[in-house]
Amino acid sequence: MTATKRPRIGFLGTGRIGIRRMQSLLQSGLIKAAALSDPSAEMVDAARALAPEAAVLPDLDALLASDLDGIVIATPSALHAEQSIAALEAGLAVFCQKPLGRTAEEVGAVVAASQKADRLLGVDLSYRHTAGMVKIRELLGQGTLGEVFGVDLVFHNAYGPDKPWFFDKRLSGGGCVMDLGVHMVDLALWALGYPEVVETTGHLFSKGRPIDRDSETVEDYATATMTLASGTVVRLTCSWHLHAGRDAVIEADFYGTAGGASLRNVDGSFFDFRAVHHTGTSSQVLAEPEADWPGGAALDWARKLAQGQRFDPAAHDFTTVSTVLDRIYAR
Repeated sequence: MTATKRPRIGFLGTGRIGIRRMQSLLQSGLIKAAALSDPSAEMVDAARALAPEAAVLPDLDALLASDLDGIVIATPSALHAEQSIAALEAGLAVFCQKPLGRTAEEVGAVVAASQKADRLLGVDLSYRHTAGMVKIRELLGQGTLGEVFGVDLVFHNAYGPDKPWFFDKRLSGGGCVMDLGVHMVDLALWALGYPEVVETTGHLFSKGRPIDRDSETVEDYATATMTLASGTVVRLTCSWHLHAGRDAVIEADFYGTAGGASLRNVDGSFFDFRAVHHTGTSSQVLAEPEADWPGGAALDWARKLAQGQRFDPAAHDFTTVSTVLDRIYAR
């Protein structure tokens, strides 16, 4: 593949998330959808409506045997690590839906396979790519907020997942922390430059009752506290099916000695975000709601792939985030 050639991409899994990422990538013009595979005829038909020239193949093995440069994986979580490793070992770049693995061990194995194969690895941690978080990260990097001592992260989804495997910890790796918390932990660590996390505590609940952190029961409400080497305290709260009076509550607040910054969803939306810089009792808007940011992580991966980029050492950050989740689950 040359730096000027559009990468030929295969799509494994074209359900709700998979087809959205396909649509974003096709609209960008960065890639060519060469092949797709999904066990559902309905999902295949929906994908072919977007990419009528793409070959419809029966499974991953068939995709790997095709003339592809990369693959987008949007399958159930239990399959992510194994499928990603298989694709990397076959010489393909990989973009995978989160979580990349159910444990830090699984994630580390995928990152190691990416490094060994010298192939690009991306994960759909999309909230980094909101205009608001980009602005907040710039403030943090410039030292505008002073010394950051506190971070509050919230992600409540009033509906929760609609697939049974999400509620089987052997298949999902965990509940709302694995599904929603992964985004917020990544967001905070990415914004702060991936500082060392020296202590992690957590409290998990199922249907309003506390459960052991290493329980086989999947949590639907969780709180966790992460203490960084600097002494900064990061607090996470996330849930499914919470009575919060709106579809979603998604917030990231950064508090420093010289100012604060907040990313908040607007009117309960899963997609519309506003970012604000606080100084004392005054606030200045940094960014208003935008259009297609959910595809940002996929587009970033596709641009790098089109430019010929191979293994990116930043992939080790995926393992760092997964290690924090392991600690929340007392693994």
